[in-house]
Amino acid sequence: MDKDASHQSTNQNQSGGETLDKSLLVVDDDRLFCERLGRALSSRGFTARTAMSVTEALAAIETAPPAFAVIDLRLGDGSGLDVMRALKAKRADARGVILTGYGAIATAVMAVKLGAFDYLAKPANADDVVAALMAGRLDMPAEHDPPMSADRVRWEHIQRIYEACERNVSETARQLNMHRRTLQRILAKRAPK
Repeated sequence: MDKDASHQSTNQNQSGGETLDKSLLVVDDDRLFCERLGRALSSRGFTARTAMSVTEALAAIETAPPAFAVIDLRLGDGSGLDVMRALKAKRADARGVILTGYGAIATAVMAVKLGAFDYLAKPANADDVVAALMAGRLDMPAEHDPPMSADRVRWEHIQRIYEACERNVSETARQLNMHRRTLQRILAKRAPK
């Protein structure tokens, strides 16, 4: 984790007015991606720190909760949703974006309920992330988006039950009347198109 200290919620500018706190935490277990995104966001005016795990992110939030966060959904030691929950508990005005290669409507809804402002599929570039952080709202899908396939609808249903069971695989398998190993294989795969 970078040692840069986060700023207070507002900073004083030369005329005595207040400016937006641009402290930011990037959380991703892909070190190269995390550091690259942190540098890119720093060059766009944010004061970025990085964390490679849920544990590191929670420690950073406890020390100095940032005004903004970019959080990977799936981390080596847990879920980015837990990081988002901790951030919002510590700093209610924080704006967060969830990044994932495992896009799912159910997870997006859960992320928004926990306080995320947007949900972007990886790889997202720094401009997309900045736009999402500064917009402050989840964009609605375009009207011309094609309907979901049957496989995608099934996958979304499984994700919704999984989140409702607080990501407990055994309980989810019981509710879906599915073998636990089959469910684990489904959860490990990317969402179907």
